[in-house]
Amino acid sequence: MSSSPPSVQMDEVRRRALSLLSSSGLAQDVKAEVQTMASIALPLSEKYRHLSAEAMLRENVASRSRQEVMESLSRLVKALSILEKYGCNLTCPTRPRYWRSVKHNNPVFRTTVDAVKGGRRVLYLYGYTNQQLDGLSFPDEVSEPDAEKVAAVTLEVMTLRTEVDMLVKGTHPHLENFKDIFPFVMQQDMMVSDSVVMLPGEEQHGDKPQVLSPSPVLERHQEMKSFSTDSPAVGDCNLCGSASSLVCPSCDNRPFCDACDDLFHRHPSRANHKRDKIQKTKQETCSICGISAVHAQCSTCVQRLCLNCDRLFHSHPDRKGHNRTVVTPAKTSSPSLSPWDCAHCTTVNEMRAVLCSTCERPRLATAASTVQENPTSAPTSPNTEWQCKSCTVVNPGSSILCEVCERPRLATRPPVAPVLSNPGSLTDTGTKGNWTCQFCTYVNTKPIVVCEMCNLSCKDSPGDSVPQSLQQTPSSTKDPPQPGARPVPKPRLNMEMKRQKMMREDGLSLIHQIREAEKRGVSPEEVYAALCMCGGSNINPCDWLTSELPHLLDEICAMAASVQLNYKAGDSGIQPAVERDGEESEESGPSATGEDVKLSRAEAKLAWLAAGGDTERAVAQLLRDRQVKMRELHSLGFRDVAQCEEALRLSGGEVKGALSLLQRPLLEPFHQRIWTDQPEPPIDPKHPDKQRMCRRLLALYDLPSWGRCELVLSLLQEPGVTYSLEDVVQAVKESHDKDFIRRLLNNECPCCLYIFPRSKMQSLTSCQCSVCHECFGRHFTIAVRDKHIRDMVCPVCGEPDINDPEQLDSYFSTLDIQLRDCLEPDVYELFHKKLTEHALMKDPKFLWCCHCTSGFINDGDQLKVTCMSCRKSFCAQCKKPWEPQHQDLSCEQFQQWKRENDPEYQRQGLAGYLRDNGITCPHCRFQYALTKGGCMHFSCSQCRYQFCSGCNNPYHKTGCKTPQCSYPGLHAHHPRDCLFYLRDWEPPRLQALLHRSGVEFNTDPSNGTQTDACGVMEQKDEGGQQIDSPCGIKTQPGQAGLCEKHYREYLVSLINAHSVDPALLYDALELTRACERYQVDMQRGENEEDNAYHARLLKKLMEVPLGEKVPRNK
Repeated sequence: MSSSPPSVQMDEVRRRALSLLSSSGLAQDVKAEVQTMASIALPLSEKYRHLSAEAMLRENVASRSRQEVMESLSRLVKALSILEKYGCNLTCPTRPRYWRSVKHNNPVFRTTVDAVKGGRRVLYLYGYTNQQLDGLSFPDEVSEPDAEKVAAVTLEVMTLRTEVDMLVKGTHPHLENFKDIFPFVMQQDMMVSDSVVMLPGEEQHGDKPQVLSPSPVLERHQEMKSFSTDSPAVGDCNLCGSASSLVCPSCDNRPFCDACDDLFHRHPSRANHKRDKIQKTKQETCSICGISAVHAQCSTCVQRLCLNCDRLFHSHPDRKGHNRTVVTPAKTSSPSLSPWDCAHCTTVNEMRAVLCSTCERPRLATAASTVQENPTSAPTSPNTEWQCKSCTVVNPGSSILCEVCERPRLATRPPVAPVLSNPGSLTDTGTKGNWTCQFCTYVNTKPIVVCEMCNLSCKDSPGDSVPQSLQQTPSSTKDPPQPGARPVPKPRLNMEMKRQKMMREDGLSLIHQIREAEKRGVSPEEVYAALCMCGGSNINPCDWLTSELPHLLDEICAMAASVQLNYKAGDSGIQPAVERDGEESEESGPSATGEDVKLSRAEAKLAWLAAGGDTERAVAQLLRDRQVKMRELHSLGFRDVAQCEEALRLSGGEVKGALSLLQRPLLEPFHQRIWTDQPEPPIDPKHPDKQRMCRRLLALYDLPSWGRCELVLSLLQEPGVTYSLEDVVQAVKESHDKDFIRRLLNNECPCCLYIFPRSKMQSLTSCQCSVCHECFGRHFTIAVRDKHIRDMVCPVCGEPDINDPEQLDSYFSTLDIQLRDCLEPDVYELFHKKLTEHALMKDPKFLWCCHCTSGFINDGDQLKVTCMSCRKSFCAQCKKPWEPQHQDLSCEQFQQWKRENDPEYQRQGLAGYLRDNGITCPHCRFQYALTKGGCMHFSCSQCRYQFCSGCNNPYHKTGCKTPQCSYPGLHAHHPRDCLFYLRDWEPPRLQALLHRSGVEFNTDPSNGTQTDACGVMEQKDEGGQQIDSPCGIKTQPGQAGLCEKHYREYLVSLINAHSVDPALLYDALELTRACERYQVDMQRGENEEDNAYHARLLKKLMEVPLGEKVPRNK
């Protein structure tokens, strides 16, 4: 061992590891140093300066059994692995985008860091001190993490994870440091040292290496392994005696090599045996040659060397005094008989586990197998959670980038290139003439001096630079099998073939990136330059070009401007790019006297692509290109440097665009002299110089030919012409036929009967009629202001048919575009309001205000609603004005309360009852406080729907779709309980029908009610307009203060409200007509009496249901 004390060794290794971790941020770079720190014999309080390691261990394993302690330590290893990744992300030069926060809702965080005690204290040491609702974050005033402290804490986390991992595996070299925390660990160590048993077969194949001073660490590791194995050790092949590779539990755990296993288990009785592959202990390679197995470990220079490299390296006089420890190879064990270590994340998994519990990689997967993962593999469903293949964090299914490392969802783990001390000196001497290029590591098969892949010469000849002890032995030629000879196992995969395969996969990946970039409009040059900038990170080149390239181009422009400015200021330390490349000096360039150079992103991008992504070369190339362009503009006579710089910046570095900008001010005086010094004279068709007029027509109106100009002049010279020059030019552009042009110029408006050209006429898309612009605007202005939305049709033919819903929607969509320019703003706004209300009427939640004519959508579920136009309230169910007494009462209860307690309502009597139960449009649900007496054909003023006010059935202007109905004129189909039929009954007969059904009715007027004239409101036609006014007919005694017509309506409303069938009082003639009307079978039986026949008809008629749409308000 080394002569220096452990604390000095710890400080030296810690300092070297901090330097490596702070510069790269990769855990692999400090793996050897962490292993060394974990093996140094120091108490936990001296080894860990930031972490309270002893307290964390005690908190997680306090007063538990040995099995529970091991499970707790395994969970602690997983948690420390995740915390290690957080620390590496903070120390990495390219930190993730969301490094400032840690989310507690992350499932990996909950099951690892939050599952152990002390995990959040480590995050506090990292700098996550600000408590959020969903996690931890850095304080707002902190812009960058403390890299030195984070690296120190991360290094201690990695060291503690390694020590705990060794405790779980039973390989820790200094268990005495944990005797106060785990007393059973020392007891287990004593039991193992006292009861070691040599397993059978160990003496046959265990090679004894040269031992200088055997390491007690590895001896204890072997003893613990042999003690913990439950099954007998696996030796040589049971048949041939060679090295075994498989073990068969069905054959009493007998070992077999590959060849013997293929022969022995080919028998049908043994074909279904399940064999376990023997996992050989992975041999660690030499840190110098990277090929041979480790033989000794030097604690002074902290290196693990093979036998030959150890002799060569320590033969130097300065290193002869180093103390080395011989490393004894570990025994092999079956992977199915003991816990196994993940080759990727070093997590100790259970014996029965197939996948690693931390990184979910297969049991037999190696660390290098992650490079060859299929990049197209993806989760089965985009909504399920997915695990990042780089940092193993489980992300939600909706995310595309990892929340921790920001790698894409389908990205594989970044490949880890093999580290060799001298790639050019390692050759495969087993194949004659094969040699490996030291630049691209391509294996050349021909004995040539230049590499076939990179065209670079290799100075070392094959096999010359490698010592005899480091070269691979040539593979022996395969002889034909001799009778009785042992079967030969399958050879291992050549490492050089793996390297070539990796190179091919990297090349295919680059081609795939280029093809994907071409689909997005990105050139291969841009992809190559982007890879040069972000090749070491996991960012897609196309995404980098979109997000980061503009900032880089601005930086290049700023650097170039700074270089040029410093050079002009006389700074001798900075030389311009032109002089470095041998171009002209500053005196010869036109930009030498400018204030500062003005560069554009387009120029910077071209220079950056030309430089292959190199920023410094791009700056030099940018200045070089700009000076060349400035000289070209200078040679053309433009001496003002500032104007030339600005013109080049505005044109993106294009000389032609800059010339256009520089020449524009020079031509401005010429333009002013031509067009503004004297007014443009009008074109005179009768001017004697006809050619001059044609030239002016060509210049001003862009006519297609000289003949069209002459045609314009000839049309304007015809006698009696009233159209203008612009109208003629527009018509001539459409055709060269003079007769057709005359038809275009002479169109009569059917509304005002004036003559207009076709260009000043307007037509609708629903018909072929054309009207002038003025008549078109007036017609639709009047229709919008004074009429319904359904009246906005053609003023000539009345098309289209607004009742067709499909035609209505397409018509209004095009009409909206036409009315936008011809209506006044307030009229156009009113049109949109009516159009919106017409569309909202289809919504079941649409309500009409009972106080005004506005409508709106009511999303609430309360009875009281307030109109947004008049700000008055009403009931959403009964549509009556809102009163405070309606609160907490249903509409029927409120109506009954008004009848009993409201004096005004009682004074109105049945007139108020008929008003409250007035007409409601079944199409738009707009209510009218009118009675149903008079004409039953009602037309809604809101939606123009025509229906019967007694049964709400529609009126048909032409033939309807009712079966066996052939009536072509205006008609409706009324049920037998409709007011249309019952209004012809006398009041005593209606009262008899109600009395027979037990329905009460009024015959006397209410107290205080005016009984001279009927006060029921009706809709009357006066002077061509429909006006609401009282009935005014004299009342009769015994009719409750109403006229006979409205008293009948009152009695019929009671019949409808109680669904009384009027067929009960039909006489024979009425019964026969009703059966004919509703198509009831009227066939009479032989010798059937009249009473029986009529009773049977009445029974069949009453089976026909009453009107479905008849209002039945109680």
